[in-house]
Amino acid sequence: MKRNILVELLTFWKSWHFRLLLDSTARMTFCLPWKSTGVFVIARRQDEEIEMTRMAVQFELEDLNMRPDPEPLLTEMIHEAAYRENTVGLHRFCPTENIAKIGREALRSYLRNYYTPDRMVLAGVGVEHEHLVECARKYLLGVQPAWGGAPAVDVDRSVAQYTGGVVKLERDMSNVSLGPTPIPELTHIMVGLESCSFLEEDFIPFAVLNMMMGGGGSFSAGGPGKGMFSRLYLNVLNRHHWMYNATSYHHSYEDTGLLCIHASADPRQVRDMVEIITKEFILMGGTVDVVELERAKTQLMSMLMMNLESRPVIFEDVGRQVLATHSRKLPHELCTLIRNVKPEDIKRVASKMLRGKPAVAALGDLTDLPTYEHIQTALLSKDGRLPRTYRLFR
Repeated sequence: MKRNILVELLTFWKSWHFRLLLDSTARMTFCLPWKSTGVFVIARRQDEEIEMTRMAVQFELEDLNMRPDPEPLLTEMIHEAAYRENTVGLHRFCPTENIAKIGREALRSYLRNYYTPDRMVLAGVGVEHEHLVECARKYLLGVQPAWGGAPAVDVDRSVAQYTGGVVKLERDMSNVSLGPTPIPELTHIMVGLESCSFLEEDFIPFAVLNMMMGGGGSFSAGGPGKGMFSRLYLNVLNRHHWMYNATSYHHSYEDTGLLCIHASADPRQVRDMVEIITKEFILMGGTVDVVELERAKTQLMSMLMMNLESRPVIFEDVGRQVLATHSRKLPHELCTLIRNVKPEDIKRVASKMLRGKPAVAALGDLTDLPTYEHIQTALLSKDGRLPRTYRLFR
């Protein structure tokens, strides 16, 4: 993963790093599935370019710890807590001390082992199929890559093992956003539970459940289609003025999934904030109102269709689906699956999810953070309340 980030930055560092002519010493050919052009870009790998890319990685890591939005860092932490020391729980961001260790040979080794034909998909939008196949045969078959033709080693194909757990990072967040109107000091909490992979039938009910939870920031512009009638808005942000954020996320992979809620509040309100999150998780396994379910399904279908109006998104959708599932479901097929989700499906997948161990990520002033055992007890209770604690001295 760390080398992949370096490769991407190396390829798209600056527009003047794009070479349209082949270099006789080293060349890399990349297909851009997320760009509208869909053309091939040939980038020369030179020592100074690798060094500049190292500087870019260094800058991005420093920026990650300084930005007001902690969502990327919390996502990294919640995966580390949920899948302790395995697969998707391993660090996605490169440790600073490892940047200098990634050089030309490390990149070639990575490309040789992972950029293999059996791990690639050639996708095209707005082009005749026969012409695309002809171009693939002409420009891809029999081509010797710059990293050599040595056989690739067997890559790690470990299955994700969900463990649950907690990852805490105590940090002073008072100086994250300086200026005439600084953001208040906040503590950020993310609580997650194992869901399912995108290959399972329950993936669609989980997607609807995630949309039904919705949420966002307390300063969202709102308006039609912004999820102002989702549960986290109605039950959390509209009722608790001190909550700055409450958002549901669903991460799904080939062999596992993670549904989590991210919340932010003043450090003095951390315990109340965690209890509100655990209560919302418990309510997922309760009664599902037909109106809110239909609203969530309609919103999910509208987002799907709106995104697929863009050719680059269609391009990426084709490549991702074929790479992950070896086939592609058309939009009307996905909409049919969404329409078929019933209230009992939501209750079933939520009840199954609640029987697992939680994953917890916490960032900021964690003085009043409840223990992991108390959070787990709350998620196993009927009302989601944290066990009461008593102090002789305050």
